[in-house]
Amino acid sequence: MDFWDELFGTQPDPPTAVTLVTGAAALLLVLSGEPWRLARNVITIVHEAGHALVAVLVGRRLRGITLHSDTSGVTVSRGKPTGPGMVLTAFAGYVAPSLIGLGLAALMIAGKITLLLWVMTALMLAVLIMIRNVYGVLSVVLTGAVLVTVSLVTSPQVQAAFACLVAWFLLFGGVRPVWELQAKRRRRQARDSDADQLARLTGAPGLFWVAMFMLISLGAMVVGGMWLLEPVIAT
Repeated sequence: MDFWDELFGTQPDPPTAVTLVTGAAALLLVLSGEPWRLARNVITIVHEAGHALVAVLVGRRLRGITLHSDTSGVTVSRGKPTGPGMVLTAFAGYVAPSLIGLGLAALMIAGKITLLLWVMTALMLAVLIMIRNVYGVLSVVLTGAVLVTVSLVTSPQVQAAFACLVAWFLLFGGVRPVWELQAKRRRRQARDSDADQLARLTGAPGLFWVAMFMLISLGAMVVGGMWLLEPVIAT
């Protein structure tokens, strides 16, 4: 009973300094070189989870997820190759980190820090079931192990700081891949990207879909950032 009370209970907001420091740390990580390349695996996991979740919601049959060491990934589903369901499935990947980051920011301001951590753990478990390669399994298991350790072992203060860092990271980290996508498209290195698949499915140019990804990612970053900074502004 204590677990359920703690899971759905309300925890205090992290101190102002923690909110600011974790936000700055997340931003530096996203803007970095090699550290970003390693951390980007988390963004890829969430990206592919977005494809997978929407595929299931629109009635497609999910066949599996593959994650690669170059931080790329592939989600395979079966169903009608055209139509709204396929469009939504292809669209979901690049916006998933930002929208999940926005959801986590909402949980943070509601004081649901423990629930936030276990939601992320459940997401990792759901993805793990569908992983179809060794590197992908290792990536998801390692990420899930960190989440479980923080949830079960650390103090409420550490949990709050970690949850805040994760929310910031997804909000900032959802923007850079969209920028990188368009840079690859300019060099003609992403002919099968989500944006180009959407272009073939809808007739709208790939640049339009990149702009849509960026608009949603930036919007989520601004709104989620304002939510996370609300206690800071209030003081």
